[in-house]
Amino acid sequence: MVDHAAPDQPPRIGPNSITRMAEALTAHRGDDETAALFAAAGLAHHWTAPPESMVPADDVTALHRVLRARLDSDMLALICHDAGVATADYLLAHRIPKPAQAILKLMPPVLAARMLIQAMGKHAWTFAGGGRFHGEPGKPTRLVIADGPIQAAVPDATEPLCAYYAAVFERLFRVLVARKTTVRETACQAVGAPACVFEAVW
Repeated sequence: MVDHAAPDQPPRIGPNSITRMAEALTAHRGDDETAALFAAAGLAHHWTAPPESMVPADDVTALHRVLRARLDSDMLALICHDAGVATADYLLAHRIPKPAQAILKLMPPVLAARMLIQAMGKHAWTFAGGGRFHGEPGKPTRLVIADGPIQAAVPDATEPLCAYYAAVFERLFRVLVARKTTVRETACQAVGAPACVFEAVW
């Protein structure tokens, strides 16, 4: 079975963007509120049966739209951070081959960043849905997502929305590139930027 959408079908995205958010929401808000939030987003089916394969990218947008409306920004940022870290840990455990991880850890950071960005680009549809991803290794290293599903949740936002992506990138870079890496979103499409830009520094 092919998980990603065909060209004439709506974009799809990896299930971690749903399942890890559900786990983080449950940890911070409990089962009942999490179930209610998923139901409000029209995603009760994902709560009762967590997805194990690709899901419509619109599901991620719907979930984040409801969360933005119902949770305060600090709580949501914490939940997104925890979900992002959990997603990165899943990728490190199950998706990024251990030999490749060992090689990246031996490389100078900028070169490791270049190789990691190339690998991410090959699988960008798994985390960006129908959006576009590219990266620019350097000091700082820049990671860019345009037209992704999270920034689409609130197109007229007053603050950046993509703490989830920032946490995924930071965790991956800390493990594979440089331990002291920090990642922050310096521009967000939801507040009017052409794309969401994340800067990684170490």
